[in-house]
Amino acid sequence: MAKRDFLKLSDLTVEELSALFHRTKVLKEARTERRVIQTLLGRTLVMIFEKSSTRTRLSFEAAMAQLGGHAINLPITESQLGRGESLADTARVVSGYADAIMFRTFADERIAELAKHATVPVINGLTDGGHPVQLLADLFTMLEHFPKLEGLKVAFVGDGASNMGESWVEASQLFKFDLRIAAPEGYRPKAKAKILEPKAAVEGCDVVTTDVWTSMGQEKEKEARLKAFAGYIVDPALMSRAAPHAIVLHCLPAHRGEEIAHEVLEGPQSVVWAEAENRMHVQKALLERLILDATPALPKRVG
Repeated sequence: MAKRDFLKLSDLTVEELSALFHRTKVLKEARTERRVIQTLLGRTLVMIFEKSSTRTRLSFEAAMAQLGGHAINLPITESQLGRGESLADTARVVSGYADAIMFRTFADERIAELAKHATVPVINGLTDGGHPVQLLADLFTMLEHFPKLEGLKVAFVGDGASNMGESWVEASQLFKFDLRIAAPEGYRPKAKAKILEPKAAVEGCDVVTTDVWTSMGQEKEKEARLKAFAGYIVDPALMSRAAPHAIVLHCLPAHRGEEIAHEVLEGPQSVVWAEAENRMHVQKALLERLILDATPALPKRVG
């Protein structure tokens, strides 16, 4: 079969994403029960990083190792990309060594260029425009607490123009849940979304999620952002407006006391640590899907 990339959530259909979540549940249970699954034995993932990472690197590397495969970390500063080699040339070369490529970069155009020239599946490990692998983990975590995604009330509080904000909008369109974005003027998503004040956005919600106010590459804007987002902290007072059964998500890293209060992050409604672990489990399912579907069946042995 022809290779498929995962650059945004909608690169897979809702039916395919639902099947992926089912497979994730199986893989997570196997890990809990210490059952070894080696569906990617002998496979290699090359991970190219232009942005620093903790969860993306570790979750992909652990996912490949636990499925019997191998992951190679390639920081830009230690590769010829850092000395001017083109993405096109890199994509062609890496495709000869790997079964898939994970790229964590800045502009969406960069990952599109890499995917255009790669002959193996390319996975978006984060770009300025989206963070689809994180949303896979978030959606799966929601399904661990609710029977279905459709109809849920979800509030995203913070920078709605961030990659997380944009990906939440895409997810809501695919799975038909009620997404409310609480973001100040100038920090709202490009895509059409319901924009409310924080208290109104969180009122009666099943899920409350947030992200850092100042992402990588925005450090010079920090003071302006702190001022703009004053009043947008997910704290106990704001959470009191959510449904009693509401869960709290955060993709991490967290700046306690800025976008989220320590009491909420460590409180009984927080599922942030399970959400972080789920990065590994959903990425196992994604890697299986992309790598195995892109690999032609081996001919039957004769003689």
